[in-house]
Amino acid sequence: MEFAHQSVLLNECIDALAIKPDGIYLDGTLGGAGHSLQICRNLTTGRLIGVDRDLVALEAAKKRLYRHAKKVTLVHDNFENVGAILTALGLDRIDGMLFDLGVSSPQLDDAERGFSYKYDGPLDLRLNPEAGISAAERLRTVARDELEGMLIENADEPYAKEISQAVTRALRKGKKIDTTFALRDLIAEALDFLPKDEKKEAIKKSCARTFQALRIDVNNEYEVLEAFMEKLPDALAPGGRAAILTFHSGEDRLVKKSMKGLYQIGIYSEYSKEVIRPSKEECIRNSRASSTKMRWAIKAE
Repeated sequence: MEFAHQSVLLNECIDALAIKPDGIYLDGTLGGAGHSLQICRNLTTGRLIGVDRDLVALEAAKKRLYRHAKKVTLVHDNFENVGAILTALGLDRIDGMLFDLGVSSPQLDDAERGFSYKYDGPLDLRLNPEAGISAAERLRTVARDELEGMLIENADEPYAKEISQAVTRALRKGKKIDTTFALRDLIAEALDFLPKDEKKEAIKKSCARTFQALRIDVNNEYEVLEAFMEKLPDALAPGGRAAILTFHSGEDRLVKKSMKGLYQIGIYSEYSKEVIRPSKEECIRNSRASSTKMRWAIKAE
């Protein structure tokens, strides 16, 4: 599989980081390395640290960044461990960090990863397939009320009650929900009561939201993000900058709350009070960009 990916808000992220040619920067969610490639192009004697918990992404990034290999250090880890990562590299604080919390297009389009209802494959959804339990295993142990709450909290799913009832009822009857299509079909069944002219679009949106909710849950994404936001300023040098891309209102709320709170107590000298969104033109070029929000912060001197 070719790991190609369109980087969202590329220029806006580079502007927010205000890259110094001799600075040290960390891309904590390397993915397709589009943002990292642009960071490298702005460095002369500086250094980029690329982190990802997906080995496939790291291998693809290595190829894409080969012209800048002398500037780049790749690390297989979770960005939550930023302090330990910098310590292992002999670094104390760095000049800037970028985090794109979205799932890369190649991950979404790889049927074997189970991230999308559009392709039949194992219902996995783990960003690191070697860690934790799959979404299929998670569903086998989840209670109806818990699943309903997960769909609301992680995806603002309007039909959370109907979907959670359908899933848990099917499991009680001994039905296996081990594939993406098995879950997709159950969601369609749960929404069968909708008017015919609304049903197709509603099922598509509920499938996307349900898969998102499960992905957030099995990867502990909110817990990881919340813990990381507390650690982030400690890894930044005075005047250092962070830019974070989110793709769901829950993520954005966590980022906004952290940045605002740390600004109020003087940890950050400035932060983006207004969210930055892709232009209409970018959303036309890349439909997956439409839900993106970017926020930035600057460490106090």
